Order: sequence, then C-alpha cells, then structure tokens
Amino acid sequence: MSQIALTCGFILILAGLYGALTNRDILRMIVAFTVANTGVNIVLVAVGYLPGRTAPILDSAVPVAEAAQRIIDPVPQALVLTAIVIGLGITALMLAYAYRLFRLRHSLDISNFTELKW
Repeated sequence: MSQIALTCGFILILAGLYGALTNRDILRMIVAFTVANTGVNIVLVAVGYLPGRTAPILDSAVPVAEAAQRIIDPVPQALVLTAIVIGLGITALMLAYAYRLFRLRHSLDISNFTELKW
C-alpha cells in the first residue's frame, strides 16, 4: 500500500512539473504547481507510514511501555498538515497576482510579459 502511494505521489509531482514548464497560461501553471504540491504531501505521508503499527494515540489499547514499538511517528503527519496550509496560502497569493496581472494587461499568457526579458 505504501508503494502505491509513493508511486502516485511521484507521478503527481512529475505531472505538475511538466504542466508548469510546458503551459503558457498563468492559471494553468498555478494549477500545475498545486498538483505538484499535492504529490509532495502524498510522498511525505507514504514515507512516514510503517506497516503493522497503530495511530499515535496513547490509551488503554497501547501500553505506555511498548508505545515506541507500536505507534507511527506523528511528525510526518504534522509536517504535511503544515505544508497543506502553506500551500493554500501560496496558491492564494499566486491567484491574487494572476488576477492583478489580468486587470492590468488583459492577458494571462506569459509571452505577453517581456519587459524584464534580457
């Protein structure tokens, strides 16, 4: 099961990078970056999974003495939750910039923005 999640995560990362590098439309590039971000989150969760272990909740089912051998490390899950919030903020910022560019230039094609080109 972990191998399937890793494979799907890497496929999403590659698809997102391909979409970000090949599209000329800014909105499509933003969606591609979001897809790549989702792939990174899936890979992080898959790497943190250990088969045969339970959730990191200490109760009567998991004695404290053997908790280290029976529970999954909660740090990757916490990192993914933080990454989701940061990714949402970055996506909102990119969409705000795209909206501003569209209002100023009436286009979202990156070939129209050549003022800073060498």
